[in-house]
Amino acid sequence: MTENAAEQTGDDRIIRETGIDARVALIVEPVIRAIGFRLVRVRLSGQNGLTLQIMAEREDGTMTVEDCEEVSRAVSPALDVEDPIEKAYHLEVSSPGIDRPLVRKSDFANWIGHLVKMETSVMVADRKRFRGKIAEADDEGILIQRDQAAYGEEPTVRVPFETISDARLILTDDLIRDALSKDNRARKDAKKHRGETDDASEDEETETED
Repeated sequence: MTENAAEQTGDDRIIRETGIDARVALIVEPVIRAIGFRLVRVRLSGQNGLTLQIMAEREDGTMTVEDCEEVSRAVSPALDVEDPIEKAYHLEVSSPGIDRPLVRKSDFANWIGHLVKMETSVMVADRKRFRGKIAEADDEGILIQRDQAAYGEEPTVRVPFETISDARLILTDDLIRDALSKDNRARKDAKKHRGETDDASEDEETETED
């Protein structure tokens, strides 16, 4: 997706698709946004014949099975009309998961302190692949604290957002706890906005689990 196309659809992702994936993203992103979700990633793979995976989430980061079904129902007609994929394929709509791809600047800021692995499109500090904790995140890029710095390497490296081609969180116990805690808080906030109330005992139980 080009920057102009991204501006037209309201897509604020800094890591985007190429080729056929980009064409699909251009079709489904406005549809997804119109029903209250945001696109995370589109990927066409040879899994189970041919599978089109669309990752999406609500603005608060939550995504239920029912949400996936809603997104699937919304994007299917648009894909049928535009027909960007010549062969038959299976549509799969999913949440980003705990070890999620990081595609927006806010994603990196939200997960400061957690392990990430990523690749860059150009050499940064003599490397294109990095693994380490997100130490800082600002509007220009992130500071990575290397997981295992090689001899002679600096323990931290600053990576500009414009160079990142792929990034995702690494599954750890800390990440699981933090992700579940954030999800619980987001769901409670969503219920409050809808005017629903949780049973007090359920709240106490959830907080204990966190």
